[in-house]
Amino acid sequence: MAKAKNTIEDLRSSSADQRGDQLSKLKKEKFNLRFQRANGQLEKTSRVREVRKQIARIMTVMNEQRRKAG
Repeated sequence: MAKAKNTIEDLRSSSADQRGDQLSKLKKEKFNLRFQRANGQLEKTSRVREVRKQIARIMTVMNEQRRKAG
C-alpha cells in the first residue's frame, strides 16, 4: 500500500499536463493489452489490472483537483 500512496502523492504534485499525458499513454497501453489478451499473446495478465488501477488513480486526482478549483 505504501507504493500506491507515493504514487498518489507524486500524481498530486505533478502538473495537469503531465497527468493528461500519462493518462493517454496508459489508455493506449490498456487498448494494446486488450488486443493481446484477445489474441492469446498476453503473457503478464496482471498488467491489465495494474494499468486499470493506475488510470483510476489519475482520474481520481484529476477529479479532486477539478472539485478543489471549482
